[in-house]
Formats: sequence, C-alpha cells, structure tokens
Amino acid sequence: MKIVILAGGLGTRLSEYTKTIPKPMVKVAGEPIILHIMNHYAKYGFKEFIIATGYKGKVLQDYFKKKKTDWNIKLVKTGKKTMTGGRLKRLSRYLKNETFMLTYGDGVASINLNKLLKFHRKNQKIVTMSAVRPPARFGAIKLKGNQVKYFKEKSKLDEGWINGGFFVIEPSFLKFIKNDETFLEKEPLEKITKKSQLVAFKHFGFWQCMDTKRDKDYLDKILKKKKF
Repeated sequence: MKIVILAGGLGTRLSEYTKTIPKPMVKVAGEPIILHIMNHYAKYGFKEFIIATGYKGKVLQDYFKKKKTDWNIKLVKTGKKTMTGGRLKRLSRYLKNETFMLTYGDGVASINLNKLLKFHRKNQKIVTMSAVRPPARFGAIKLKGNQVKYFKEKSKLDEGWINGGFFVIEPSFLKFIKNDETFLEKEPLEKITKKSQLVAFKHFGFWQCMDTKRDKDYLDKILKKKKF
C-alpha cells in the first residue's frame, strides 16, 4: 500500500528553521521529523512512500538520494504554492486507482496502523481520518458569575477531537479535489462528510504535531526517550 506524505508547505510558524529547509526536514531527536513518520509506517510493514514536495523540495531530494533503506521512495514536485488538496490531486497517476494512506510531514503519533486499516475496511467509507485530542496548553475553568465551579490543569480530555492526519483513502476521493487551490481539509472533506463518507478512527495514545518551536522542543524530549 502506498503512503502519501504531504511535505511541500512553507512552515511559516517555524520560520526559525524553515528559512533554509522545508519543515519535514527540521530535526527532532537528531533526525528529520519526516524520517520518524516514515519509520512508524515501516514498523507496520508499509514501505512504499510518495512524498509531495514543494517549498525547498530539493533539500528533500538530496537527503533521500543519500538515504539507504529497503523502502521504495518517490519524491514528486507538486508546486511551491499548491494547497494540500492540490498536491494530492497531482499525485493521481502514481496512486493507480488503489486504496492509499496519507499523512502530513510534521506530525508524529503512536497510531496502530494495522488497526486503522482494519477499521477503514470494516466501515467501507471513502475516507477514514484519525481523530485525536490535542495536548492541552492551558488549564480549563468553568465559571458561574465570578465563582470558579470547575478547574482542571491541562487535561486534554477537556479538548475536542481534531484531525490528526493518518488517513486511509479510497481513490474515488480524488474526484472531489478541484485544482491546485483546493485545501484537502475544506471542500473535499466537507463534501464527503455531507455524503456520510468520512469516518473517524479515534486515537487515544500519543500524538503531536510540530507547528512551533515549543512543539519542536517537546518532541525532542519525547523522541529522545522513545516514549510514545
């Protein structure tokens, strides 16, 4: 099964690092974050990768030319200004009308990919999205007037479910993507939601994206300990 990794964005919120390299190449625990993501897929036997490049894509090209693995890696230029949906649409000819997995090049999780795939096949919908609860940044309080009725320090159970990436997708989804300007997370996923063709695989374990330097520093600590 092919694994698509979206790795072409500008990474502007991590500009301390992304002025010279693309976000997926920012190192955490000594290795580019994209390598941590690929290692997770490979652990479950998924070793065929299609990487959609854009901003500073040559850095990724050069890196994987030197990388020696038993993985099958194809890097595809999908344009510097192309949106997430557009990048996926540009990969259509490489996906060959087969079910595939997709994730972002900046998020790490302990998701059991075999269970995710089994869940997708059981539900028989066009797209399965991994739903996660984001790590809470602040304590939650509830007020009645000015009286605090509830306080919980940084409990992620107080947060709602969000899109955690790690999708399983049927090829028919591609027809819902219009062009390069299409955001994967907007019209295409909204349309299939209305058709009851999007299901959520709830992941209760570790998940962390890397949007800011704070996220990067946190991932450094976690991945160095290999505890997720």
